[in-house]
Amino acid sequence: MPAASTYPAYLELMRTGELHRRAQAALDLLRSCRTCPRHCQINRQENNLGTCRIGRFARVTSCGPHHGEEDCLRGWRGSGTIFFSGCNLLCVFCQNWEISHECEGEIVSPERLAEMMLELQAQGCHNINWVTPTHVVPQALEALAIAAEHGLRLPIVFNTGGYDSVVTLHLLDGVVDIYMPDFKFWEPDTAQRLAHASDYPEVARAAIKEMHRQVGALQLDENGLARRGVLVRHLVMPGDLAGTREIAGWLAKELSPDTYINVMDQYHPAGDALRHGDIARLITAAEFRDAVGEARRAGLHRFDERQPRLDRVAKSY
Repeated sequence: MPAASTYPAYLELMRTGELHRRAQAALDLLRSCRTCPRHCQINRQENNLGTCRIGRFARVTSCGPHHGEEDCLRGWRGSGTIFFSGCNLLCVFCQNWEISHECEGEIVSPERLAEMMLELQAQGCHNINWVTPTHVVPQALEALAIAAEHGLRLPIVFNTGGYDSVVTLHLLDGVVDIYMPDFKFWEPDTAQRLAHASDYPEVARAAIKEMHRQVGALQLDENGLARRGVLVRHLVMPGDLAGTREIAGWLAKELSPDTYINVMDQYHPAGDALRHGDIARLITAAEFRDAVGEARRAGLHRFDERQPRLDRVAKSY
């Protein structure tokens, strides 16, 4: 845990001027964009659009205290979520299709994005939760440098789909306190069919290992709030398409059995899922129980303990 005088982590980088340097280095990536593993190599500085469909400035679809996150993030005053529009992964079953695929949201300047973070702090939120930030890391860092100079003191949560470049993650070392990646698919063929990214499993493994190198296993304070570390989300899919057993085994072996995981039950056929027969249904209660069992058998033991939302889970097929 960082010393109280340098918590959250980015305060020390702000003090030395390194936070501004990191922001500039990230912005330089936009000129021939290599911010994410897609490597579109288009000039986003001139508002050209690649896979993520976001140019020089970020888009934000909503901002406010969120009480639906994991207990250790939402606490009693909410997680200060900033939902970024666009996405570098674009899963065919995305449950936020209008935000990720259609880029609904407001274009925001770095100054306005900094104001949003400060407003969330003023509302009493426990953290600043960047939701789907992979493709806007440069814009988020640029705004964070401004917000920190104006008094931001909340930890940063990096809430990502897991398709992250290790090069970009290096720029976040000492900036992000809590990494919350998805680990969506184990098999390249599944990742290609459902997200047009056959390299997703390899990329996610490298990214999550880098996140763990930076911040380690999740640490909670005396009130049960997350303060530093990695929290992995894993969405259970019909027919075990996600590969729960393999993912859980990898997490336990390659990171730590102490890895905190949220095995999620809320899959439902959204987006274009109905065009893919094997994911055009809810998961069953048995599938969810089996997934949790596989994670436990792999050696994981730190789970998000909220009651499963079985009202959203099909009882039988």
